[in-house]
Amino acid sequence: MVIRVAGIADKMAKNQKQIAISEFFEKNKHFLGFDSLQRSIITAVKEAVDNSLDACEEARILPDIKVKITKIDSKKDILELQTEDNGPGIPQKSIEKVFGQLLFGSRFHAIRQSRGQQGIGITGVVMYSQLTTGKPTHVLSKVANDPTAVSVNIGLDTRKNKAVKSEQTRIIWENDDLTMKEHGLRVTTRMKAKYQRGRQSVFQYLRMTSIVNPHAEITFTDPDGETYHWPRVTERLPSKVDAIKPHPHGIELGQLQRMCRESSDSRMTVFLRQNFSGVSMRAAKELCEAAELEITMKPKSLKPDDVRALLEAFQGEREVNGKAIKLLSPPTNCLSPIEEMLIKKGLSKTIDSKFVATMTRAPTVSHGNPFQVEVGLIFGEGMVADKHVEVLRFANRVPLMYQQGGCLLTKAIESVDWRQYGLEQAGGKGVPKGPAAILVHLASTNVQFTSEAKEALSDNEFVFEETRRAMLEMGRGLRKHLEKKKKMAKTREKFELINDILPAIAEKSASILERPIPDLAGSITKIMSAVICNESTTWNKETKQVDVSITLFNYTSRARSYSLLVNWPEKSGGEMVGNERGGRKEAMGIWGWKIETLEPGEKAVVEYSLSNLEKGDWTETEVFFRGSQDVIGATKLDEKMLVEIRKQEEILNQSDVPSGDNGETSENNEDGVAYEPGVVEGDSGQTTLFGGEN
Repeated sequence: MVIRVAGIADKMAKNQKQIAISEFFEKNKHFLGFDSLQRSIITAVKEAVDNSLDACEEARILPDIKVKITKIDSKKDILELQTEDNGPGIPQKSIEKVFGQLLFGSRFHAIRQSRGQQGIGITGVVMYSQLTTGKPTHVLSKVANDPTAVSVNIGLDTRKNKAVKSEQTRIIWENDDLTMKEHGLRVTTRMKAKYQRGRQSVFQYLRMTSIVNPHAEITFTDPDGETYHWPRVTERLPSKVDAIKPHPHGIELGQLQRMCRESSDSRMTVFLRQNFSGVSMRAAKELCEAAELEITMKPKSLKPDDVRALLEAFQGEREVNGKAIKLLSPPTNCLSPIEEMLIKKGLSKTIDSKFVATMTRAPTVSHGNPFQVEVGLIFGEGMVADKHVEVLRFANRVPLMYQQGGCLLTKAIESVDWRQYGLEQAGGKGVPKGPAAILVHLASTNVQFTSEAKEALSDNEFVFEETRRAMLEMGRGLRKHLEKKKKMAKTREKFELINDILPAIAEKSASILERPIPDLAGSITKIMSAVICNESTTWNKETKQVDVSITLFNYTSRARSYSLLVNWPEKSGGEMVGNERGGRKEAMGIWGWKIETLEPGEKAVVEYSLSNLEKGDWTETEVFFRGSQDVIGATKLDEKMLVEIRKQEEILNQSDVPSGDNGETSENNEDGVAYEPGVVEGDSGQTTLFGGEN
């Protein structure tokens, strides 16, 4: 019996084989988003377009992307996908690794914001194409220095996770106008897939991509031959991101063990400062003291218990003199947010509406990983009012098309009671209804998805709270817009009615009594009994500037005195010109004027222009006031919030100068802000003029 069991064990051992990563994904293609014919074509387009955008941005080239889908065999559901870009191209020797080897890429070990990370995407497309049609993927690549382009067919040996090349040659690649293409990449692949229309479609993916990539020109030709074009609305490329070092709060035990084992540093203090962000000389010494390690020890010599003790010091479980060790925040130059103005332009070019509000929250940290939340809300005309609002989710500028209900970003939207902000919401839960679209974008060095297909974000309390706060801010902005619109409509109706009826009555009465027509200004003032503010923000085609005009009417029986303040795009590079009234800067993006005393019936006009902007950058100006009497059409200034904005501005100004301990400059710090492990991360402390949090 014993001999028989031993024989079975030997037989089982002989049957065990190592499986290549490519063979694993070949048998589990649903992990990569190829789990249905409809989703497969979207996944393929997504991977190709993401790669094109990344390549263009790294080369500092404004992207020009073309996508074409052709039906090859309708009965067998065979489609051909062709994508083309004007990026830097791929050198001949690298093509087979990029397209024919899974887990090959340049971004996996770099801690920075990036669309792709694992090096799976485009190789997964090659694999799926080969799996469903048996055909290789054709690649045409032109590098600027080469006189010709390389043309090659790429397949994948899934057993060896290695590319299979065929028909490689070099050709002259001409553009549509028969001029030689300077540089770029074209990928042509056939696969078993179905093209569909609607919310989960290639069209919707490209539409969403154009919103958060307003610097990109995208052209799409669908299987029916219909062409769609999303033009570039800005010439400004996203800010370039730099890779940063890992932060102690985001380190796991195994990772720390490997780093110590592979280190060639001679001292622990050198190891801690050179390999981690946020660690000054003082902090390095305190970490060693907390972990009971000599600062002169070599990292290689650390025993397992020593490494564990160091990790506990990283996580704040060990203290020095009864206090947690303060570490600097990681740098935030690894993030590249879209920015408020460009989100607004992106939304406006795809959705026609009057009200657009956007916000970019200040960068913050979760478990040592910097992240930033951006939101946008568009409301009004031309949108369906009796259905759920359109939710546009993005992570590192990539649209999230599926699993909306299970996504962290959706949960944050659902956590807000939108009824108090003018949208319908059954029981104050779920996605609200109304003529609106809500955009939310997470920029992060470490986006946590629920699966390899990267369709939804997993739970994270810090990201959730940041997103919720941003949604509350958007909601307050929408409520103020609707209230202002309602008040102005009533006031305008009343004013127009008075101006129509009273003059007619006065003229008729004067003719009957044979007397001159009386001056009605005093009577109109008594009837209106309000101070009204009219604001106009328009694009001037001739000067290429935004002209802003604000008129303050005193339709009350008493003299009134006010200060007016406005928001303006200072952070986005806008410049205020033609401001004859002068005034002064109250805070970042806030300008104010002291208005002369207005007697009953008098008015005051404030006019200025905004330069260094493009059409659509600035379409509405928010007006605030200081004064005792309410102003219809303006918002009473919250002085406490103005003070908080000034404090936030001071912190940001101080963060421009790297700081260290005892006069030391910390090369790892961009923010200059220290925080403790025990302090809740994710609170950026950002405030605005719209009031406190709910």
